[in-house]
Amino acid sequence: MKRRVAIVGGSGYVGGELLRLLLFHPSVEVVQVTSRTHPGEYVYTLHPNLRGSTDLRFSSNDDLAGCDVLFLALPHGEAALAIEHYIGLAKTIIDCSADFRLRDPASYERWYGRAHPAPQYLSDFVYGLPERHREELGSARYASGVGCNATVLNLAIGPLADAGCLERVVADVKVGSSEAGSGPTPGSHHPERSRAVRVYSPSGHRHLAEVEQELGEIPVHLTLTAIELVRGVHLTAHCFLDPKAGLQKERDVWDLYRSAYTGEPFVRLVASKRGLYRFPEPGILAGTNFCDIGFTLESDTGVLIVIAALDNLMKGAAGSAVQSMNLILGIDERSGLTFPGLHPV
Repeated sequence: MKRRVAIVGGSGYVGGELLRLLLFHPSVEVVQVTSRTHPGEYVYTLHPNLRGSTDLRFSSNDDLAGCDVLFLALPHGEAALAIEHYIGLAKTIIDCSADFRLRDPASYERWYGRAHPAPQYLSDFVYGLPERHREELGSARYASGVGCNATVLNLAIGPLADAGCLERVVADVKVGSSEAGSGPTPGSHHPERSRAVRVYSPSGHRHLAEVEQELGEIPVHLTLTAIELVRGVHLTAHCFLDPKAGLQKERDVWDLYRSAYTGEPFVRLVASKRGLYRFPEPGILAGTNFCDIGFTLESDTGVLIVIAALDNLMKGAAGSAVQSMNLILGIDERSGLTFPGLHPV
């Protein structure tokens, strides 16, 4: 029997991606999609790629009914204010915002600048990155979303951190405009964004809170730059290695990453000696749930340069959310997520 699924906040980009994935998921049925600003309208009026795929209309948030699985795709800060209401409507909840990503209320207040409105629920949510929390998700009822920039960092340098190889990391992340959401802002206005290479967070981005939680207190110096791209996150991380770590040659790095990610359905190692796509590139990942990771080792300095890419709306948001749902429901975690991407794009 298919599980009945609803999406709260389905008019935004993440809500649209959830809908695209769940409409074609073999084990669920989408029964409701809500929107504060577009009740009564067909969902394809805002998500035109779904025209002909569904006749669902947006309903009001006030008319939300009970279901088996509830996805919350609300702006940051809103899900926590009404979490008791949502818990009463569904056995399984996946929140795609930042509200339940951090387990420590003090860390939330430090990074988000306000006290958490429902700290008693933080420990009930499993951080929704299956590559690091697969077993916990298998026995969970609630999963949090993940930050897209945090996800590319956690997956890219996680094996090094777990092995105790890192002294510090200097990372540059380039992001597309959809990371800012569907609501227009001065920075996403086309004349301002077009042809941009704009550093908008030179240090201290709040997604570092998730990296610290997942990998420990490794010094990570992170800069974020907006570029002329709609979907995608591209990471270049200069990893200063502990000389005692034993990663003297690239084959040592290969062994470490293969040990960490062999069998992972959505992590691919991409470090080729020839071809046009020798290292990860976000363009060919658009619409997919993959994170591609590559690297090169500077033999003279011992610095490992890790390169990674993903689609911020997919592996950085909706894709990981659906993958987490699959694990919670005890079905194949690849269900609904096997789209391989397009080339050329």
